[in-house]
Amino acid sequence: MIYENKELVEALMEKGLTVTTAESCTGGLIAGAITDVSGSSAVFKRGFVTYCDEAKMEMLGVSEETLEKYTAVSDRVASEMAQGAARVARADAAISVTGIAGPLGGTEDKPVGLVYIGLYCKGKKVVEKHIFKGSREEVRMQAVKSAIHGLLGML
Repeated sequence: MIYENKELVEALMEKGLTVTTAESCTGGLIAGAITDVSGSSAVFKRGFVTYCDEAKMEMLGVSEETLEKYTAVSDRVASEMAQGAARVARADAAISVTGIAGPLGGTEDKPVGLVYIGLYCKGKKVVEKHIFKGSREEVRMQAVKSAIHGLLGML
């Protein structure tokens, strides 16, 4: 995965863009993956770990109505997280992740492994829905890899 991290940082540098992260189920792993790359301080603004709904509202501006209507694990919340992170950090691009890493917390409608990845870059928004398989650690690492790969694809 370090190859894609480096490729993302280099692409952001080439385009003169900055990035931020807003993470729930990955708990800062995406920010850590980006900052593992030497020189990433030129493009990485900051990372938000917003594990609870209150943090999503206070730090990112996710609306209470969206959280009540769709729940934290939804495409709408992932989108609002990414947009809010970009706005607050004054970054050109943002990655957000919200999901159920397990092993507890899944339901029939929202199983363990369900992860929404919000991608934002200069006004363009994409939300990807994934259902990853494996342990909690495997779900989280798949989410990190997919998120970095997704933003790289948008650049």
